[in-house]
Amino acid sequence: MATVTESVDVHVPLHTAYNQWTQFEEFPRFMEGVEEVHQMDPTHVHWKTRIGGVEREFDTEIFEQQPDERVAWRSTSGPDQVGVVSFQPITDADTRVTMQMEWTPEGFAEKAGSLMQLDDRRVHGDLERFKEFIEARGTETGAWRGEV
Repeated sequence: MATVTESVDVHVPLHTAYNQWTQFEEFPRFMEGVEEVHQMDPTHVHWKTRIGGVEREFDTEIFEQQPDERVAWRSTSGPDQVGVVSFQPITDADTRVTMQMEWTPEGFAEKAGSLMQLDDRRVHGDLERFKEFIEARGTETGAWRGEV
């Protein structure tokens, strides 16, 4: 199983960073390779990705969601993965966003990419683009404050 942990500090309050992260359908705006995301209900999300020329569709289940703290998910179809994104206040106006993921690379290309830490760079890039996205807006596009 491959693992990655990456963090980024964003210049927005904790609730703004968290609220934006709960807007899963906005992920294609800052996640490379994510073409579509559809939230089917509060705990189930359908993904369509194209990474390295490989198209995939899969579902994930949010099994833990604590407002302003963390969102954790696991795959229910497609690639085997589990992850959590956590939010930590640095100041009243700054937040650290940390993503931890584990997955099983499939096929030669994914296994080679994992060995070369390309997945670490992708997650780092996605967090940097999230930072640019939310800092440029200054406010979230929506929010879901429910607990799971």
